[in-house]
Amino acid sequence: MSELTYDLIIVGGGIPGLTLACGLRDSGLRVAVIEAQAEDRVDDRPRAYALSPLSAKVFQTVGIWDRVAPDISHFPRVVLSDADYAHRIMFAPEDLGEPSVYYCAEHRILQMALRHQASADPHITCYYDARVQEVTYGDSSAEAIIEAKQGQLRLSAPLVVAADGANSRVRQQAGIETDGWNYWQSCITAFVSPARSHQDIAHERFWPDGPFAILPLPDNRCQIVWIAPHEEAKALVALPPNEFIAAMQERYGEHSGSRTLLSEPLVFPARLMHSRRYYQPRLALLGDAAHHCHPVAGQGLNLGIRDAAMLAQVLSGATQQQQDLGDVRVLRRYGRRRRFENWVMLLFTDILNRTFSNRWLPMMLLRRWVLRLMAGFSPLRCVMLRLMTGFWGTPLDQLVREPTVDAA
Repeated sequence: MSELTYDLIIVGGGIPGLTLACGLRDSGLRVAVIEAQAEDRVDDRPRAYALSPLSAKVFQTVGIWDRVAPDISHFPRVVLSDADYAHRIMFAPEDLGEPSVYYCAEHRILQMALRHQASADPHITCYYDARVQEVTYGDSSAEAIIEAKQGQLRLSAPLVVAADGANSRVRQQAGIETDGWNYWQSCITAFVSPARSHQDIAHERFWPDGPFAILPLPDNRCQIVWIAPHEEAKALVALPPNEFIAAMQERYGEHSGSRTLLSEPLVFPARLMHSRRYYQPRLALLGDAAHHCHPVAGQGLNLGIRDAAMLAQVLSGATQQQQDLGDVRVLRRYGRRRRFENWVMLLFTDILNRTFSNRWLPMMLLRRWVLRLMAGFSPLRCVMLRLMTGFWGTPLDQLVREPTVDAA
């Protein structure tokens, strides 16, 4: 068995894990990234994500923003509405003081850019098609035994970061418990092409059985995010393409004309999950391994990106001070703050979904009064947008460094 030593082992080579690895590129730390999928498959995920301006600033810091910006959409407007209620909220860049309200990027665009950035860094080693068999935690280091294409390897480092998803094996093997529940809803995603230009305007429209979002993409494509009760969602994705488009008509609206289905609709259950702690000696949790929220308002990946940015800052600072990266006194700086901020956002998405996904008349009257107030009162609209984009939390200068030039 080959034995290799690193300063950090990241289990999970998805977007949050690679964001952390690339965020440490100026620290001099030797980083190992372990990804279960093969390298030629890891980009192949038919999904798109809403990215907040704060996530864009993180990607500027890790050096990929100039590469991805031409291939993603930049929203000049985000429109929020409640079913057929006439009053709508329209978020604009001036509400936030940023060039765009939000962005939308396909998974393959972000993943490929991060993977390229990691491969160009001599301090980062990525093991693809590799699976962690066991992780043990000692007084001075942790050891991970992995099954890779090169054979069985024993990797050691002062710290292991679990970025291996909501069903994280590393988290489960470490005995870290979670709280949460499954919703009565499932999420449908699909790519469509409208007949008329979407003008890069995003929509989120709330219906009694769940929200419906339209995320514009380049080349006049959109990703829809359709929340519906479980059985209804299963029935919808089983429809022939023309019937699926017809069923989507009421929720999508008439503003873009007819639509063409570009991908097979995918469905997954909505759930909320939060780990009871984000760290313990020699281990830290990152992204979906630490938390998972309802798809409403597109918060999931953004939370993971902010996790990665803060952990990179904490570990870089500890390295400069020659501190033990796996010591709980170091990890506490990351875990306590991120757990609280993520808890606030999980609570926000839960309340938002429950407030709008019902037909109780007093709640309908209250939420529509709030919508009308927000539409006409810009300070309240700005507060809402700062909450949704993450600017309410950790100060920007503590979350990201000044951007550096992209690697060639």
